[in-house]
Amino acid sequence: MGSSSNTNTSGGASDKEEKKKEDKVKGKDSSEPSFKENERVLAYHGPLLYEAKVQRIENHEDEWRYFVHYLGWNKNWDEWVANDRLLALTEENMRKQQELDKNQVVDKTMKSGRSTQHKPKGSNDAKADKDDTKSLMKGKKRKSQPGTEIQEKEKRSSQSLLVLQFPLTLKKQLVDDWEFVSQMGKFVKLPRSPTVDDILKKYLEHRTKKDGKINDSYAEILKGIRCYFDKALPAMLLYKKERDQYAEEVKGDVSPSTVYGAEHLLRLFVKLPELLAFVNMEEDALNKLQMKLLDILKFIQKNQSTFFTTVYDDGRKSADGAKTK
Repeated sequence: MGSSSNTNTSGGASDKEEKKKEDKVKGKDSSEPSFKENERVLAYHGPLLYEAKVQRIENHEDEWRYFVHYLGWNKNWDEWVANDRLLALTEENMRKQQELDKNQVVDKTMKSGRSTQHKPKGSNDAKADKDDTKSLMKGKKRKSQPGTEIQEKEKRSSQSLLVLQFPLTLKKQLVDDWEFVSQMGKFVKLPRSPTVDDILKKYLEHRTKKDGKINDSYAEILKGIRCYFDKALPAMLLYKKERDQYAEEVKGDVSPSTVYGAEHLLRLFVKLPELLAFVNMEEDALNKLQMKLLDILKFIQKNQSTFFTTVYDDGRKSADGAKTK
């Protein structure tokens, strides 16, 4: 009995040692975590990779788990993940991230293209497209079949073209902005120049020049973005540390879009998929709308060096003009 027991014990220990060796070869050595606290990593969320920061680490049943914050995204997305969902932030893995983004975009485009190809747009279609845009920007909702609304919202949120095609340089801009404000306690100097209003006007001028005429659907979308921005800024676009600054700068009938600039406008684009999920539109019309929004994003990216500030303030100006930390 004793001999048999010893054999089993040593066999079990041997199995554990063998597993540890295998894990170590695969980069999963359970004795030491693969990533450290505050380390930037790439994390899988669904089929795509997102830049994240490890905030906490714990060992659960001989397995390391990491609590990550997806940089530039709301903290509601923070979660515990296992080792196999994380990659080191290397150039090779960043290329992998870009490749996954690209493949997902191609796949989405092919799927949406099947239903619309060989269907030239007539005047009725153009009118419907414009009506869909107006209905979204004015917040009107279309009727949907009972029991399908929640599933549709989740589907659109997870498959959003805005998320899939968000330019990488603007993602980095979001991350840097988050670090300046949340980690370093620095702030965008207000009022900004150009303001959100200025940027939207510049885009309409760009679009008008490109199309040779004023495009009514784009003009309507830009009006809607301005409206969304003014309402969303105090509700969901400010970091906690920026609220005092907002109270100082936006008073009376002042519109936030005449005070804030590209940094906060970009945060709205991160939130748009979430906001669009609450407006019922046909899938094809929603995809067309998102492609127009992406065109605006690309314009912002093209003018990134002009639109975004490179200097963040160490403090805010109080009512008497003094700096406060």
